[in-house]
Amino acid sequence: SKTISKCYVQVTGMTCASCVANIERNLRREDGIHSILVALMAGKAEVRYNPAVIHPAAIAELIRELGFGATVMENCGEGDGILELVVRGMTCASCVHKIESTLMKTNGVLYCSVALATNKAHIKYDPEAIGPRDVIQVIKDLGFTTSLVKKDRSASHLDHKQEIRQWKRSFVVSLVFCIPVMGLMIYMMVMDSQLSDAHTHHNMSSEEMEALHSSMVLEYQLLPGLSVMNFLSFLLCVPVQVFGGWHFYIQASRALRHNTANMDVLVVLATSIAFLYSFVILLVAMAERAKVNPVTFFDTPPMLFVFISLGRWLEHVAKGKTSEALARLISLQATEATIVTLGPDNVLLSEEQVDVELVQRGDIVKVVPGGKFPVDGRVIEGHSMVDESLITGEAMPVTKKPGNTVIAGSINQNGSLLISATHVGADTTLSQIVKLVEEAQTSKAPIQQFADKLSGYFVPFIVAVSVVTLLAWIIIGFVDFEIVEKYFLGYNKSISAAEVIIRFAFQASITVLCIACPCSLGLA
Repeated sequence: SKTISKCYVQVTGMTCASCVANIERNLRREDGIHSILVALMAGKAEVRYNPAVIHPAAIAELIRELGFGATVMENCGEGDGILELVVRGMTCASCVHKIESTLMKTNGVLYCSVALATNKAHIKYDPEAIGPRDVIQVIKDLGFTTSLVKKDRSASHLDHKQEIRQWKRSFVVSLVFCIPVMGLMIYMMVMDSQLSDAHTHHNMSSEEMEALHSSMVLEYQLLPGLSVMNFLSFLLCVPVQVFGGWHFYIQASRALRHNTANMDVLVVLATSIAFLYSFVILLVAMAERAKVNPVTFFDTPPMLFVFISLGRWLEHVAKGKTSEALARLISLQATEATIVTLGPDNVLLSEEQVDVELVQRGDIVKVVPGGKFPVDGRVIEGHSMVDESLITGEAMPVTKKPGNTVIAGSINQNGSLLISATHVGADTTLSQIVKLVEEAQTSKAPIQQFADKLSGYFVPFIVAVSVVTLLAWIIIGFVDFEIVEKYFLGYNKSISAAEVIIRFAFQASITVLCIACPCSLGLA
C-alpha cells in the first residue's frame, strides 16, 4: 500500500465558507493529495498526501497560488485528540497498568496516563485512526466502567459578576469617603488664599496671622498638635485604606511573593506610606504639643483608590459584556448527537444517542427537523433548510443538499439530514469562535503588558529616587541649614535643627513617592 502522510498548513486570508470550498476543490484535483480538510475559524488545513508524489512545501505553494497565505505548520501535535475519562472499578496499581498497557498497544493511541487516586484517565489519540468511543470500548472490555469527565458547559469561568461587584463596592466606599476629604482640601485652599490676601493687604504682624490661622474652624486644635482638619481626614482615610484598598493589598502581596512589582504594588506602596507617614507625624505633633499643625497626606489614598478602582470596575464591566456574548455562544452547542450505522445503499441499520464529545470524525450523524447540528460536517443524504444566522448572521435559511457543509450549532428546519462529521470536539467552528473570544479576553493589550513590564522597573526606580531625595535633603540640611529653613515654613522654633531637617527630608521624599508612584501610568 502506498504510504500516506499528514501535514498541517496554516492558511491566512480565508473570509468565508466559499474560500474553504475553493481550496478544498482545487487541491483535491492535484496529484498525490489524498484528502484535504480546511477549518475556517482555526485557519488551518489538514492535508493527507503521498510523500512519494508531493511534499508539504509544494502543497503550501498550491494554496498560495489560489491567493491565500499559507505556511506549513511544524508541530503536528495540533491534530491530536485529547480525552479525559473517569474510570471506575480500579482497585490497585495492577489495574492501572493493565489499562495503560492495553491502551498503548491499541493502534492510534499516542499517550495514556491513568491516576488511581483520582480515578481519572488522560489519553492522547490520533483522530484519524481511533476515536473516543473506541477508547471507551477498550476500557469497558477490560471490565471497568468509564464515562467522560463532565465539562462545565456554562461559561461560569467567564463570568465577571463577582469582580464587577467587588470593584464597584471598592469604588463606592472610596468615593463616599473621598468626597468629604476633597471638600475639606478645597475649603482649606480657599481659606489659605484668603489668608495670604489678607496678609499682603494689611501688613498684619505674624502674631495676628497666627491668631487668624487658629481662628479658622478647621485649624482649631482638639488636642495640642491635632487639628480638626487632620483628625477628620484621618477618620475618613482609615475606612478607605482598609475597605477600598483590601483587594489591592491582596494582589500586591501575591506579586511581591513572586518577586515582581506590578501596578498594585505601586498603589499599595504609595497609599500605605502616605497614610503611615501622616499618622506618625500627627502622633509626633501631639507628643510635642506643636502650635502649628503638621502637613499631612491623608487626602492621597482616598483619591488614588477612587480613580483606580473606578478603572478596574469599568474594565470588568467591559469584559463582562464580551463574556455574555460568549456564554450565549456556548449555550448554542448541542449536548447530544444521534449516531447512525448505515448499511449498503444508505439503509439505516441502527442509531444511538451519544454525548457530543464522543462523536468521531467520519461518523454518520442524523439530524431531525428542529434539531441542532452537533458537529461540523457534510450532508450525505436528505434536503433541508438550515438557519445559520448564529454564525453567519444571515437571516434567511440556507438550502442544504448532499455535498453541502453544515455548521455545528445551526438549526435544521424542515427536512431530516444525514451528515458525515468532518470537524468534531474542539475543532468545530463554534468551539473555535469560543476559543478565539476566550483568548482575546485572557490576553492583555500589548500596551498593558508594556505598562506592567515598565512598572517592574518603575517601582524600584521610584523607591530609589525617594530614598535619594531623603538622603540628599538630610545632607543639604546638615551642610547648610538656611536652605531648609527657607523652604520649611512654620516649623516650631522649639524643636532642634536636626529634627527639622529630618522631618523636612521625609516630607520631600514622601511627596516624590506619592506623586510619582501610581498615578498616570496605572490610570492610563
